[in-house]
Amino acid sequence: MSVSKYSLVVGNQGFVALDNYKKILFGPSMYHDSFYLGLKNTVLFTIFTTPFLVLGSLGLALLLDRLPEKAKGIFRTIYFASYSVSVTAVAAVFVWLMKGNGGYLNNFLLKLGLIDKAIPWVEQQPYVWVALTVATVWWTIGYNMMLFVNALNEIDVQLYEASAIDGARYWHQVRYIILPAIKNVFFFVLMTTIIASFNVYGQPRLMTKGGPGESTKPLIMMITSTIMDRNDLGVGSAMTILMGIVIVLCSVGQYYLTKEKEELK
Repeated sequence: MSVSKYSLVVGNQGFVALDNYKKILFGPSMYHDSFYLGLKNTVLFTIFTTPFLVLGSLGLALLLDRLPEKAKGIFRTIYFASYSVSVTAVAAVFVWLMKGNGGYLNNFLLKLGLIDKAIPWVEQQPYVWVALTVATVWWTIGYNMMLFVNALNEIDVQLYEASAIDGARYWHQVRYIILPAIKNVFFFVLMTTIIASFNVYGQPRLMTKGGPGESTKPLIMMITSTIMDRNDLGVGSAMTILMGIVIVLCSVGQYYLTKEKEELK
């Protein structure tokens, strides 16, 4: 489809070679502008959310690992429960919490005297990015945390005991025992988080509708708009192929950047 002139109504109207890709990559055309704006918004979303979803979940896992055994199950359930909620419910809750007029968060901050007027969390920039980041982190951080918890459970406790006898503090254990032992899981979580962030759709669609303007409209929303609103399945398919290539390049680049180099013997 990406090398055809394809309409949802008329169907396949013939082979156009790489014309769809030229429209997207080199312009000037509305498809060119839409693709790069969507890519920019998607990259920004990935940059804003990934550190919290990776490092934050690791921090929670380390805290959970230090709790008494009886408390671990309770806290695992609490942190992981949010991941079982649908994106529709998450968006509805956070819009109610963070809307500018009458939102619970603004009313709470106003009563405490911390702000003088309501903050437009889901209406204006840069607050919209804050709302989307908070909602996404709350929703998905529990899944990454559970991956780290499972990795921590695989570490031999005798290593901790031996290091403690040698006078190692907890920070030394984290640096020399925990991080090397879970590095494969860490890179897996990092890679899957970046891929998932590149596929964001539900939160901006339901919380901000891609606004204000199109400042939070991710690439998938641009692709959907191209196919459904502009009735151009050919260009939309080409955008999808290009998005897939970007994700593959990010994954491959990340793999080689983090790949351990074997020493020649």
